[in-house]
Amino acid sequence: MAKRKSSTIRDNPSKRVRSAGVEEEEDENVLDGEEDGPPLRNQLQCASKVESDAGIVESITLKNFMCHSHLGPFTFGPNVNFIVGNNGSGKSAVLTALIVTLGGNAQATNRGSSLKGFVKEGEGSADVSITLRNKGRDAFKPEVYGSSIIVDLRITREGLRTYKMKNKSGQIVTTKKEELLSILDNFNVQVNNPVSVLTQEMSKYFLHSKGEGDKYKFFMKATQLEQMREDFFYIKSTKSVTEDKVGQYSECLKDLKRTYLEKEDRYKSLASLDEMHTKLEELQKQMAWALVMEMEKELEPMKEKLRAENHSTEKYDEKVAEWKNKIEEAEKKYKEIQEQLDKITQQVQELQPKCAELKAEAQHCNTLLKSSEVTVHRCRANLRVLEKDKVQLSSRINDLKLSISQTTGAESQARTMRSEQIQADLENLNHHISTLGQQIDQYQHACSRAKEEQGKMRREQDMLQRSIETNRRNLQTMESSRSNRLRRFGEHMPDLLNAIQDAHKRGQFKQKPRGPLGFLISLKDPELALAVEVCLKGQLQAFTCDNYEDEKVLQGIMFKVFPKGRRPTIITSRFLQHVHDTKRRAVNHPQYPSVLQALEIEDPVVANCLIDQRGIESILLIKNRTEARRLMQGKNPPHNCTSAFSKDGDQIFTNRTYTADQTRANYLSGDVEEEIRLLQREIENQTAQASRFKQQMKKLDDEIKQNEGLLRRTHIEQKTTKDKATKLRLELTDIQNVEEPQSEDLKPLEEDLEEIITKITSKRAEYEEARIQMADLKASYEKAEREYKQHKEQINTIAEEADPIKEDLSKTDQEVLKCKHHKKHYDEKRNVQLRNIQTLKESLKSKEQELQESVTKAKLICPERLEVRRSARSLDTEISRLKVKITTQQEHQGDREEILRQYNEALENYTNMVQHVKNLNSFIKKLDSVMNQRQHVYAEFRRFLSARCKYYFDSMLSQRGYTGSMTFDHKNETLSISVQPGQGKQADMSDMRSLSGGERSFSTVCFVLSLWAITEAPFRCLDEFDVYMDMVNRRISMDMMLKVAAGQSYRQFIFLTPQNMSSLPESENINILRLKDPDRGQNNASQGPGK
Repeated sequence: MAKRKSSTIRDNPSKRVRSAGVEEEEDENVLDGEEDGPPLRNQLQCASKVESDAGIVESITLKNFMCHSHLGPFTFGPNVNFIVGNNGSGKSAVLTALIVTLGGNAQATNRGSSLKGFVKEGEGSADVSITLRNKGRDAFKPEVYGSSIIVDLRITREGLRTYKMKNKSGQIVTTKKEELLSILDNFNVQVNNPVSVLTQEMSKYFLHSKGEGDKYKFFMKATQLEQMREDFFYIKSTKSVTEDKVGQYSECLKDLKRTYLEKEDRYKSLASLDEMHTKLEELQKQMAWALVMEMEKELEPMKEKLRAENHSTEKYDEKVAEWKNKIEEAEKKYKEIQEQLDKITQQVQELQPKCAELKAEAQHCNTLLKSSEVTVHRCRANLRVLEKDKVQLSSRINDLKLSISQTTGAESQARTMRSEQIQADLENLNHHISTLGQQIDQYQHACSRAKEEQGKMRREQDMLQRSIETNRRNLQTMESSRSNRLRRFGEHMPDLLNAIQDAHKRGQFKQKPRGPLGFLISLKDPELALAVEVCLKGQLQAFTCDNYEDEKVLQGIMFKVFPKGRRPTIITSRFLQHVHDTKRRAVNHPQYPSVLQALEIEDPVVANCLIDQRGIESILLIKNRTEARRLMQGKNPPHNCTSAFSKDGDQIFTNRTYTADQTRANYLSGDVEEEIRLLQREIENQTAQASRFKQQMKKLDDEIKQNEGLLRRTHIEQKTTKDKATKLRLELTDIQNVEEPQSEDLKPLEEDLEEIITKITSKRAEYEEARIQMADLKASYEKAEREYKQHKEQINTIAEEADPIKEDLSKTDQEVLKCKHHKKHYDEKRNVQLRNIQTLKESLKSKEQELQESVTKAKLICPERLEVRRSARSLDTEISRLKVKITTQQEHQGDREEILRQYNEALENYTNMVQHVKNLNSFIKKLDSVMNQRQHVYAEFRRFLSARCKYYFDSMLSQRGYTGSMTFDHKNETLSISVQPGQGKQADMSDMRSLSGGERSFSTVCFVLSLWAITEAPFRCLDEFDVYMDMVNRRISMDMMLKVAAGQSYRQFIFLTPQNMSSLPESENINILRLKDPDRGQNNASQGPGK
């Protein structure tokens, strides 16, 4: 069959040349018997030299499809593929996914009544990915898709189906289903055609059915003759509808002709008004040019006034130039005076350092002088004190010499013994006090250590309590997000999005805000959830707006939804419909993705926002922390990479590293139930830890109370002991202070007297020296002060010279301001004048435009200019009078325009209907001719396909020594197949119902192979074709199909069977996919090129 044409496919006259040549080779291979042809293994080896180039299935992957969590990816060979596995292993799931993904409906699979039945129980959606080869001359948009086209299908729990067409690199090209239909038309993929994809149910219904009508339907459907017949039926019904419309239009044509003749008679009766209309048109022409002439007269005064205003503007220009020159002269004079003042200022500044130096020297001398005066006063005071001590000591010595006192030796001995006893007691008490002090230090240290540990534990307990509260809030959010993932981003987030949607419907937003941003992104690798979340931080809950007006509206909505607490951040940036070009500034590493590459972002606005705010195109994601440090902090860090994140959330720069504060992803984690279990377990552990903290805190409180009690008792005991020691010291002092005049030695007092006399002599010499030094310092200070005042006077003299210059500078400045004021005055006058001129020019321009419009209108009425002597008012009066006269006459005959319009309308309707009926009759005649020709071609084509099918069927049966016949009854739409196993006469043939199961299955295979020979498709699929065959028929049928496949190496064959297929010949052209048994939970399959 020829391929279906599509408007999206390029014209290529040589597109099917290969198919014709290969088809001839295929016919020869089919006709060759088993005994005449080369061995099957050699044919398969030769077939591997030619591969399919477009439309074949390269791979397929299933996720949450039917009862399987994950199947694949399965890689198919270009020619023969066997999918082998026990029942329930997923063979039919692969075939069903192929049908549904490539445009088939759910009923065609016989596995479900709707698409939602294909989603695995407990999952939200099912995903299927199929890769089609896109090479050679039949490639579809190779410059866009490359050598492969990836078709991704997602089926939601609600039964919605969404497509994504990707190029070979995995980039999304489009999501429109029309593109998929164009691709399927280009490759001639027909998954609903039983010859392309033959399921078990379709095989039972058509092939194993005992009705001859079912086999005929199968033949018609496989060759697409049924579709052609349905098209012919539709064309016939269209022709019948068209003939009915022609009959209706013929009746309507009579009425239109009658109406046209009536309007024509009425139109001919209007000739009497022509003269008045002619005169009215002449007056209107004169009126139009009269208005033009009056407007031209009105423009002359305005032009004269504009010339006068322009002359006045020149005077203002002269005044402005005059004051501008004065300003320049005044500013020049101001600059000269300023230069004189700057010179004087510079002189003063040059003298200032010397003045400051002299002032500092005078201050230093003054400081030294004051210090010297203090020394002199101190020496004088010391001399007075020493003289007083000398007098008192001399008097004491004289009194002692005169004093006579006696005492007994027994009193002195008693005091000595008591003194020794007190000293011994004091030594014991001091030792006890020292011991008590050590005990106090120990108790204080124990209390301080316990309180410090208690404070540390209290801080840890507070942190633990806050962590428990945070985890409980996260747990509540996670539990809420079971039904709505939005609640992860906040309890009020669903309400906020509903409010935004309502506001958008009411037209309050110019562009609908996007957010929260974390809800609009998804991860390609779930292990990177924590890294991406730590990287994006607050941007996950943020919203983005196109403009500041939308931002204000969104803030108002947030204020209502979030009355208290923290509100999401709003980022305002212009929305673009394409993602930023980040090739020049993005990091591109062969092993590790950037954050932008690790995310799936469908909305370009969201991607652009994250690129602008966080620079996600220049941040790498490296799972291993050690590898990230080695890469980032090595000699050659990646180009354009600003930082990297490990899967634990650690951020690594080229010169530093930061550890993540959180240990779990709160927003981007995929498995909600697992996160809830982890949070519950962590809360239980934290609660147990808090209980242990309380017990330890109670233990520390008891220890602190015990130590503080011991500390108080020790303090009291120490105070009592110190009081006893104090009393003993006082008693010892009293004993030691008892005077014995007779035993007092005069020699120490006399030595003290001599020492005082020596000090007096020394102090007098020191005093004289200090007084002389003070006099010298005073002279130095007076000299320095004098030099400083002279230098200061010099500076003041120079500064006084600047006073008249400053006065001149002030006057000049006033002159500059005065000139600027006058210039500004005339500038404003000139600007007012210019605005008046501009206004006058605009009025003149407007009048000229009105004049031009009047001239244009006048030319439309009368192309040649008329010199009118009458005024517009008199012409208007005459036109009004003539219109009244015309109206009066029209009231008797009717409106001329209305009569003319009705006449033209009736004429046009009649003419159009005549032409329309003529066109329909011509269309019916052409349609009859085309249909007769096509029905003849259809019958010939059906006969040709029937003959080819018979021919190939006989050839297939002969390979096993069978004979048979295939009788087509196109009138009654039946197909009778008779088969005779072995060699026999034609009369011994019987229909397939009398054959054994294996023989009937073999005959069915021959029938299918004969249909393969007369139809065209890039791939063929058979589901459990050998289920009813014995080993002999299975081997023969298999050899036949492999031989056909070897002869059709440009096509792909996919066979689903529960058999082991271990007896297949080894060949690179055969690919076997072995599915694991379903009860072991293995979702992958082993595959290989041979056995």
